[in-house]
Amino acid sequence: MGEAAGGQPGVGRVLVVVPTYNEADNIADVVARVRRAAPAVDVLVADDNSPDGTGTLAEAMAGTDAQVHVLHRPGKQGLGAAYLAGFGWARQHGYDAVVEMDADGSHAPEDLPALLAAARDADVVIGSRWVSGARVVNWPWRRLLLSRCGNLYARMALGMPVSDATGGFRVYRLSALRAMRLESVCSQGYSFQVELSRLAHRAGVRIVEVPITFAERERGASKMSPLIVAEALWRITTWGLRDRRPARWRRGHDRWP
Repeated sequence: MGEAAGGQPGVGRVLVVVPTYNEADNIADVVARVRRAAPAVDVLVADDNSPDGTGTLAEAMAGTDAQVHVLHRPGKQGLGAAYLAGFGWARQHGYDAVVEMDADGSHAPEDLPALLAAARDADVVIGSRWVSGARVVNWPWRRLLLSRCGNLYARMALGMPVSDATGGFRVYRLSALRAMRLESVCSQGYSFQVELSRLAHRAGVRIVEVPITFAERERGASKMSPLIVAEALWRITTWGLRDRRPARWRRGHDRWP
């Protein structure tokens, strides 16, 4: 508890937000690995009332570890809504930085110390699959192609110097989130991560990318669907067109309709 109270050197108090829906097969392992990899951080499991009992498992972990917390949400409302709720919880409880991390094991908690080290000199740290030194394990070629092409399109359409705008393993300083005007966020899934990348870039905060090892989930079902991909492409195109309009035409239209 003493180490946690002191926070992460150079960063402060850190909360790892792990959204869950039907991740009973993975959540205990993911939380245990986070606690081993970065003992100074706290973990918040944001569960969308999973029918498989994920929330109950998280409560059991919280009952034996004061650095594990659970946010019970009324139902499945999407990845973006879960993260925004987690960000709000972090702000209310006095944290200095938050980490986004998937519950399916695709993000290696062992990479977390490298992201936190980078956060000492950055406002946003993206655990990237598409920078030198990164590895992607056991992904079918279709997923590889989709991710590479989607990120290239986002980079070109939005003019962002970010290689992995869709990546969901990130560190945000709370000061950066305040500057990013999160009240305008309405997207989910792939497009949620792109939207936050766009907002961070437009806010002028310092963004760095750190190579990670990304692995396909071994247990449970993926939440990815053609509808999520289509939403992301549609929103990226719309944002790109909007960002190229003169400022007088953008005024009053920052919120997603």
